[in-house]
Amino acid sequence: KQGVIDSEVAHFDETGMDVEGQRGWLHTASTPHLTHYAYHAKRGSAATEDIGILPEFGGRALHDAFSAYWQYDCEHGLCNAHHLRELIFVHEQMRRAWAGEMKQLLVDIKRAVDTAKAQNQTRLENKAIKEYEQRYAAVLQAGAQEENKHPPPATGRRGRKKQSKSKNLLDRLEKHQIETLAFMYDFAVPFDNNLAERDLRMMKVKQKVSGCFRTTPGAHAFCRIRSYISTMKKQGHNVIAALKSVFLGTPQLPAVAG
Repeated sequence: KQGVIDSEVAHFDETGMDVEGQRGWLHTASTPHLTHYAYHAKRGSAATEDIGILPEFGGRALHDAFSAYWQYDCEHGLCNAHHLRELIFVHEQMRRAWAGEMKQLLVDIKRAVDTAKAQNQTRLENKAIKEYEQRYAAVLQAGAQEENKHPPPATGRRGRKKQSKSKNLLDRLEKHQIETLAFMYDFAVPFDNNLAERDLRMMKVKQKVSGCFRTTPGAHAFCRIRSYISTMKKQGHNVIAALKSVFLGTPQLPAVAG
């Protein structure tokens, strides 16, 4: 837990978890070398406060734009794998041209970053960054014009009209441009939040097999055990040997540097 707090970049995500017949939430905070799982009855800020990682975290938090994460003063980065999925839907199903252009732009930037990393560069050239920023602004402008041609249908109700999925996505990309392009500005920031999703996958497999947790203490214990197993595996340890050391009373301890 302390290792994640002290890391420069950490991945955060959550998924549903049934415990004692009630819907709860499994929260993960992880790095390439550390995994922390925690069960909580709630999903939002109450959970993040009780878990205690994000309130103390001073690096960059990579996530999927869940509202509870934004209240913390650390730097943020958004998962562009999520953005690509949404952009594909908006482009192909809602017929928005701007979404196809934004998808291509993000892919182009990722390719440029990957090439620069392969050449042992630490950042893109200022000229390239400026050109990508200009393309980003142009897509946003084109998107705003296109969305104006597709206002939300009238509902007959008073108050603010509900926006379309495409307009909500466009607004997020405009408001959080720095967080969306964090991987371009800082090569230490991944393009996506897939690490957190992979860390949740094994937990979801367990739920598919068992269905649920019968007791809350059992859910907490499972999270603690899986945190240890996942972390030791990430750090190249033999998991069976590590678990054996625990039962022998001389547990192998993972390196805590994030």
